[in-house]
Amino acid sequence: MDRRKFVSALPALAAGPYLGAVLAGCSSEPLTGPGKIAWDRDVCTRCSMVISERGFAAQIRDPMKKVHKFDDFGCAVFWKEHQTFSDAESEFWVVDSRTEPAASQWLDARKASFAGGKRSPMGYGFAAVPAGTAEAVPYAEARKAVLAKGK
Repeated sequence: MDRRKFVSALPALAAGPYLGAVLAGCSSEPLTGPGKIAWDRDVCTRCSMVISERGFAAQIRDPMKKVHKFDDFGCAVFWKEHQTFSDAESEFWVVDSRTEPAASQWLDARKASFAGGKRSPMGYGFAAVPAGTAEAVPYAEARKAVLAKGK
């Protein structure tokens, strides 16, 4: 590249980072909370199955604010076990299995309870329900059961 072309390209190179920041600010995706799932199209980050059973979906937002989507609470638990960031640095969301599929309500997984014995997409058997629901176990107990089951 000759000097004239290099000098004429400098303004564009200088504007690049600023333009990127402006465009990133225009994203329709929020930086906190659960992201939007394209049901029957998005795939599970861990097992690559299509996310279609709304009552079992989960999401983890990592410290870089990237959303990782899962078809089963168990997939999210195992995926999180292999990450280097702490629980405090991430957000963990699960669908309230008692809501209508079209109106999926997201719960903070660490505050939710989990009803066992369910037929979940990957066979981990837990569906999220609001905290304090009768016959449901807290997050720590459901997580421990998933890890004990393995896979």
